[in-house]
Amino acid sequence: MSLPLSLALYRLGTAALEPLAALLLKRRAAKGKEDPTRLNERLARPTAPRPDGRLVWMHGASVGESLSILPLVERLRAERPKVSLLVTSGTVTSARLLATRLPPGVIHQYAPVDTPGGARRFIAHWRPDLAVFVESELWPNLLLAAKATGTRLALVSAKLSDKSYDRWRAKPFAAHQLFSGFDLILAQDSRAAERFASLGGTVTGEADLKFGSAPLPVDPAELSRLKAQLADRSLLLAASTHPGEDEIVLDAVAGLPDRPRLVMVPRHVERGPAIAEAARARGLTVSLRSLDPQATTPVMVADTLGELGLWFRLADLALVAGSLVPGIGGHNPLEPARLSCPIVSGPHVENWLTAYAELSAVDGVTLADASVLGERLAAALADPAAGRSQAERAGAFVAARDAEARAGLTRIIELVP
Repeated sequence: MSLPLSLALYRLGTAALEPLAALLLKRRAAKGKEDPTRLNERLARPTAPRPDGRLVWMHGASVGESLSILPLVERLRAERPKVSLLVTSGTVTSARLLATRLPPGVIHQYAPVDTPGGARRFIAHWRPDLAVFVESELWPNLLLAAKATGTRLALVSAKLSDKSYDRWRAKPFAAHQLFSGFDLILAQDSRAAERFASLGGTVTGEADLKFGSAPLPVDPAELSRLKAQLADRSLLLAASTHPGEDEIVLDAVAGLPDRPRLVMVPRHVERGPAIAEAARARGLTVSLRSLDPQATTPVMVADTLGELGLWFRLADLALVAGSLVPGIGGHNPLEPARLSCPIVSGPHVENWLTAYAELSAVDGVTLADASVLGERLAAALADPAAGRSQAERAGAFVAARDAEARAGLTRIIELVP
């Protein structure tokens, strides 16, 4: 099969870089951006054998995309129990979270670097019957290698940023070859559907896999214990904070007249000590949950993985971070909505723009930039009845969209014999 010029050049360029891949990965590992014990997986040298029988491969780039795969994993296990499941992701944090959330028997590997040789080795080893890609994580060598071996391809929660769309429009023959190769495309929304159709893809319908998830899990014993211990004052949760946001939150809370207990959950748990130091610099008493899980200080840094379900259930109000400073794009507001937790967010929510717009339309979320954050938090905490009403509206909206997403999962499962 002849390739369009841009794809042929991409293949040549990535082939030329392949001898340097190991060195580049080691450098990234030294900076904490790769798992040094699993670099072979990134070089398409799998560390697990392929099970016999049919296999479905699902790929999500980072934390949000990877976790959105979980409902599909559960459905496949229930409805295709003899099919083996492989999940790949590209970041250290996503791998850690998937280790706690994937059911027993589901294989996790790091996605290989997209070189021609690596793609061939990966596909030759795993021989997937179906490959499911989430959102816009499209690697040409892997896609072409999978298609060449007869793997069926699905692109779900499909979306393209303005920049990506313009880039693909400038390469119409390459775009057509890649997007027309998908057996199923489920777009995230109508705008995404139009974009993929214009690039040569056949869009079957709309489904956003960020909807359809079950509520975040919780340890019932720990929930019961903390409910009793933290009942003395209202609890404000700052969920998934990034550098630059911690200071905004701490300053906003320090200025509240009736100061709530503040639980800060950093997006990357290794930042826990830095957040604690920032709190101490403001005269606040703080504890690190990783060091003292029994502590109930005025500021608690929950630098532990997999406990957001616990804190959303305990919180009187959740600030969904990643949204107070530009360049991050916001985090998932659906998780607190499913757990009846009132939501405040900053204005920078590009990654979740549709969800936030729809939540705002039903008055299910409060938006506030840094300049008015303290004021909005104070108002929300002072009127818990209004917060509960807001949370009910948000929960009803998410429940309806979750049902639509589950219907989309059925279309994917139909691709598996």
